[in-house]
Amino acid sequence: MRLNAAIVVLLTSLVAATYGFGIYLFAQLVPDMQASLGFDFSYVGSITASAQLGFLLCALLAVWLTPKIGGGWMIVASGAVCALALLLIPLSNNILVIGALLTLLAGTAATVFVPMVDVIARVVAYRYRGLAMGLVSSGTSYGVAINSLLVPMYAAQGEWRSVWWWVGLITVAMALLVLVVFKKGGLLSQTVPVALTPLATEKVVPSMRLELIKPWVLLIWSMNFLIGFATFPFQTYLSSYLRTELGFDVQFSAQVWAVIGCVGMFAGLAIGWLSDRTGLRAAMLLVYGCVVTAALIFVIHPSGHWPLIAAGLFSTAFYPIFGLIPAYVSKLASSSAMAVSIFGVANVMQGSGGMLGNYGAGLLANHSGSFAGIYAAISAVGVLLIVLTLKLPREAPAASPAGLTVNYPTVS
Repeated sequence: MRLNAAIVVLLTSLVAATYGFGIYLFAQLVPDMQASLGFDFSYVGSITASAQLGFLLCALLAVWLTPKIGGGWMIVASGAVCALALLLIPLSNNILVIGALLTLLAGTAATVFVPMVDVIARVVAYRYRGLAMGLVSSGTSYGVAINSLLVPMYAAQGEWRSVWWWVGLITVAMALLVLVVFKKGGLLSQTVPVALTPLATEKVVPSMRLELIKPWVLLIWSMNFLIGFATFPFQTYLSSYLRTELGFDVQFSAQVWAVIGCVGMFAGLAIGWLSDRTGLRAAMLLVYGCVVTAALIFVIHPSGHWPLIAAGLFSTAFYPIFGLIPAYVSKLASSSAMAVSIFGVANVMQGSGGMLGNYGAGLLANHSGSFAGIYAAISAVGVLLIVLTLKLPREAPAASPAGLTVNYPTVS
C-alpha cells in the first residue's frame, strides 16, 4: 500500500516536471526571453503551436509504444528525456533550437500522461481512481508553484537561464527516483495479456472497434479538443497580458502564477475526492463553470486584485480537468488496453486543440493589439464544454473483480 502511494506521488512529480516545467515555464518567461532573444508574439504563437504538435505526435507514439515496452518504461524514459531537454534550453541562443526543445518537452508530457492510465489501473483500486488521478493531474500546479518562486528570483535580474538550470536538475533527481521505485514495484515489466482462443479473438477485435465509436467516446474526444483550445492559451498569454497590456509588474505577475500553482496543489486532490462521491460529471460541470468565470473576469474587470481571484478560479478548474477525463475513461472502458487507446486519442485531440488555440490566439493578439478577445473566446468555449458534459453518461456504478467496468449507460 505504501509503495503504491509512493508511485502515485512520483507520477505527480513527473507531471510537475513535464507539464509544469516543460510547458508552462516558457509562458512565465516569455517577456524575459523576448527581451534577450528578440522574437514577437507571432513567434510565441508559432512555438507554442509547434509544442502542441509535438504533444499530439507523441500521444500517438505513446498509444503505439506503451503496449510494446510497458507503461512503466515509457514513463521512465519520458522523464529522462524531459530532464535532458530542460538542461539544454539555457545552453542555446537560437530561437529555433529552443522551439524544437520546447516541442520535445511537450511531447514528453504526452508520453508520461498517456501510460498513466495503465499504471494507475495496476496500482489503484477502482473506487479511488478519481482521487488518484486528481492528485496526479495537480502535479502541474506543483511545477508552476516552483516556477513562480524561481522566476522573480532570477528573471528580474535578467538571469532567465538560471531558472531552466534549476528545473532541469530537479527533474534529473525525479527521474532517477522514479526509476528506482518503479523497478521495486514491478512496473518495469510488461503486463502479460491473457491468452485468447481464436473464437475469443474474433469477438474482441470487433468489440474494441465498436467501443471506439460509442457516443460517449466521441464526446470525450470533442471535449479534449475544446479543453486544449481554451485552457492552453489562457496560460500561454497570461504573463504577456498582465505585464504588457494591463501594466502589472513582474512581481504581481509572479503572484498570479503563485496563486495558480498553490490553489492547484489542493484543487486536483479536492475535486478528485469530490468526484468519487458526487460523480465525475458533476465535478466536470463545476470546473468548466470556473473556467468561464475566470475568463470573464479578464474580459470585464482585469484590475486590482481580480486577476488573483481569476487565477484561483482557473486553477481550481484547470488541474482537475486532466485527472477527471482519464478517471472517467478508466471507469467506462472495457479494459486497460482500451482505456489507453481512448485516452491516447483524447490527448491527440487535446494537442490539436492546444495547437490551434495557441496559434490562433497569437495571431489575434498580434493583429488586434489586445489579449481581451482571447479570454472572451475562452469563456465561450467553457460554456460549450458545460453543454457537452451534460450529454455524457454517468460512469458505471459497479466494476468487475479486475477493476473493469461492466455496464455501459447510454447517452442521455
